[in-house]
Amino acid sequence: MAVLELYTKYNRVWISDEEHVWKSAEIVKDFHSGDTVLELLLEDGSEYCYTVDPSKPQLPPLRNPDILVGENDLTALSYLHEPAVLHNLKVRFVESRIIYTYCGIILVALNPYKQLPIYGDAIIHAYSGQNMGDMDPHIFAVAEEAYKQMARNHKNQSIIVSGESGAGKTVSARYAMRYFAVVSKSGSKTRVEDKVLASNPITEAIGNAKTTRNDNSSRFGKYTEISFDRKYRIIGANMRTYLLEKSRVVFQPVPKDRAINARDALAKHIYAHLFDCIINRINTALQVPGKQHAFIGVLDIYG
Repeated sequence: MAVLELYTKYNRVWISDEEHVWKSAEIVKDFHSGDTVLELLLEDGSEYCYTVDPSKPQLPPLRNPDILVGENDLTALSYLHEPAVLHNLKVRFVESRIIYTYCGIILVALNPYKQLPIYGDAIIHAYSGQNMGDMDPHIFAVAEEAYKQMARNHKNQSIIVSGESGAGKTVSARYAMRYFAVVSKSGSKTRVEDKVLASNPITEAIGNAKTTRNDNSSRFGKYTEISFDRKYRIIGANMRTYLLEKSRVVFQPVPKDRAINARDALAKHIYAHLFDCIINRINTALQVPGKQHAFIGVLDIYG
């Protein structure tokens, strides 16, 4: 089907808007090759003329049929572009209070900025042993997939948690590690799993800071390698940090070039040594006593 055949009467499109970012509009007249204007009707009833340059026609993105809106996997949408993604995430969050959505093997998460009752042990056990697409999108589904692939294929796995500052990356990484701790009980009196989880608030207390976008923003990246034995029980862990951000170590009221750079460099050097000392002590407490059979790495990108 030619692209222009989709821009017919009653079909809907998205147009950019300064206030709402994207607004929906309905086509009121078929668009033909050579036309310079696409006539639209906005949802508030007002008419809108979308100007098109015939030499390089750039038509507005098409809106998905309503039957597809709210899909739990973005790849199921007929049209996958910025307004379609944003609208689908908005509908799921606003109408159904759902924060997780798949995009293929990627999990998209919205930060609700409040505690949700979807992370208890009962939820963890519900996802344990399930295939990723059989359950609703969840960080536990991603963690289960990594755990299952490690056990089935005997290969190390990695989970990368990335996003904007304040998106909830550190919390998501924490939930993934908690999932591994619950589904792989070691039975050890020392409870390595508890030590792994207990290390999080220690590093966050030293390495996090308040920013304009996040009251508890990680000022460092953290790669946690969780070690498992041949029965795929947690036997230890190792933590690596990187990119400690000097601009968050001390307050900078005004930029004063060399003086500030020198002060920041000194503060960062002292602070980094303190932080490294804490990480080393944590790793000593989490060290693997025996031979590691496999591991799952959880990378929390700072911000």
